[in-house]
Amino acid sequence: MTTMNSFVSDIERERACTDVTADFYAKALESSREFRKEYRKRTKVVKWHDMPMERTADGLVKHIINEGMNTVECCIDIYMQFIPVNGATGTSRHISEEVAFVIEGTGHDLHYDVSFACEDEFIWEWDTTPKKYEWGPGDYIYIPPYCAHKRVNDDAKTEARVVVMNSRMLKPMGFDWFDQLEPAKGFEDLWVPPED
Repeated sequence: MTTMNSFVSDIERERACTDVTADFYAKALESSREFRKEYRKRTKVVKWHDMPMERTADGLVKHIINEGMNTVECCIDIYMQFIPVNGATGTSRHISEEVAFVIEGTGHDLHYDVSFACEDEFIWEWDTTPKKYEWGPGDYIYIPPYCAHKRVNDDAKTEARVVVMNSRMLKPMGFDWFDQLEPAKGFEDLWVPPED
């Protein structure tokens, strides 16, 4: 029978306990109890007339589900994007993937793919020439994480309506990275240029 030597030193044993106290665990339990009570009161059905419109730097949107709407959905934001005849959104990028479904209109997306290195810090580089993806009614569009993208309505007669979905899951993990690189035409008054 062999004797197991402890890998813990006397110094480690001495540092294992401190005089500093906290109640983080108790607060987490209480917070969970309160969340569950409040969650039961949240909206499960959002009527069309309760979905707010918003002028954004990316253009006009109708929020279907949003973190600020107090619904039971805790992971996804969904909005309908309205793109005017022969118009376009601004150019944006965000660390979460985006999926979109075209309700009405025909056009194309411009995607500036990203590559990165992680050394002492993240180093991001975007393609200078975009890839073009055409779309029309009933089509699904996928935008990869942190890909700079712009949506263009090529239809000369019909406003495009596109339902867009983004995940909120990365935000609490410290990846709330979302930039509006350029505004949509007519929405310049709402644009705040990114700092980097």
